[in-house]
Formats: sequence, C-alpha cells, structure tokens
Amino acid sequence: MRLAGSVVLVTGASSGIGRCVAADLAGAGATVIVTGRDPARLRAVSRETGVPGVLADLSRPGAGARLAERVLERWGRVDALVCNAGVGWAGDVAGMPESVLDRLLQVNLRAPIDMTRVLLPGMREQGGHLLYVTSIAGRLGVAGEAVYAATKAALDVFAHSLRLELRGRPVRVSTVVPGVVDTEFFDRRGRAYERRIPRPMPPGRAAAAVVRALRHDRAEAYLPGWLRLPVAVRALLPAVYDAMAGRFG
Repeated sequence: MRLAGSVVLVTGASSGIGRCVAADLAGAGATVIVTGRDPARLRAVSRETGVPGVLADLSRPGAGARLAERVLERWGRVDALVCNAGVGWAGDVAGMPESVLDRLLQVNLRAPIDMTRVLLPGMREQGGHLLYVTSIAGRLGVAGEAVYAATKAALDVFAHSLRLELRGRPVRVSTVVPGVVDTEFFDRRGRAYERRIPRPMPPGRAAAAVVRALRHDRAEAYLPGWLRLPVAVRALLPAVYDAMAGRFG
C-alpha cells in the first residue's frame, strides 16, 4: 500500500515496537494515530513523532470497538490497522490469577477482533490493510506461557482465516511473527528472558518489518527469518521438536 497520505491506527504505541512503527510511518508521510493506556508515555510519543494520540485501555471490555469508532468519527477512515498491543504473563497456568487471564484474552485477542469488525466494512469499500503482530510463542508454544501463547496462536489463525475470507476484496491481511524483542514486555510479564536463542532484537528491527509488510503487502514475516525452521520441524516432526524443546528450552 502507499504509505504517504494513508491513515494508520497503531495500538500499543506508547513504547517498544509500536513507538518505532509510529515514528517510521510518520516519516513515510502517513497520518498516524497512536494509542496506549499510559497518558504520560502517549504524550511523549506524540511529541516525539508529531502524531496525535488517543488514550485507550484495551484490557477493558468493549474498548477495542470504542477506540475504532472514535478514530473513524474523528478521521473519517482508517486505511491500515496495526494491532501491536499485547501483554504477557509467565508462570504455572494453574496459579494464574483470573484477572490476568481476562486481561490477556481481552488485549491480545478480543480487542483486535473488535477493532477489525468495526473497521472492516469501510475497508471493504475503499481498500485497506490489517496487520497483526503475533509471536513465535503462538506458532511453537512456550512452557510457562500457555495462555499468552494461546492468545497469539488464536490471533494468528484469525488473521489467516480473515485473509481467506477477504480473497478478492481490496483488503490485505498481514502477520508479523517476531521472536524476542528487547522491550519492557519481559519485565511486565514477571519473568526475565533467560534463553540463549533467539537473541533479543531491537524494537526498531521489528518495526521495520511491520512497515515493509504494509508497504509491500506481505502476508507474513518472521523475525528473524530462521524461525521458520523450528516451525517447520514442529509441523513435520512433532515428537522430534518436543524432544529438542525439552532439551534446549
């Protein structure tokens, strides 16, 4: 899609990948609307990038739909939606607080679906792009992050199904599947990142992949690209993959 002059809504833009995506898109001439739940951080991103911010806490029921409706009312259209907001939690699934479970389901899955449902009618008429930042956890599964992985897997399948549903329509659907990105995500989930591979990448690298996917209408992008290999092994040789995952984490 042509980025210059397009209207792009980016969620989870008060830090990390979303913040870098907003800066890159603004630099490419897009009209960017950034959202986040931290007022101070959102104001800082707006000042830094020169783009407007809309405060939204996507963990609240119905927040995704309300956000999309507010943006449509103010800007008239959305040419691209970047669903980047996400939260995690690490620990024994049986000990997971119910409030945290609800938050992961709401932010990682329900809010993107609700925003899509509000924005899709307009996109069907005038064209558009839906992009979802998922996770390698949703492709492979991760011990100690069962619910997070499940929400990302569900978002992944939602995007793929939507791509099939919209075949022949002027709407593109993309998924960006990052491995480990050096953001505050791991501090917030309650457990530091301890694996040797994949190594954390800077958020700017993941943001660049998001922008490329929008610009070139790419259906899917892995970061780093070699993560396609363990996904293929798991699909073709699940027992071998499980043995390797158990040994190397």
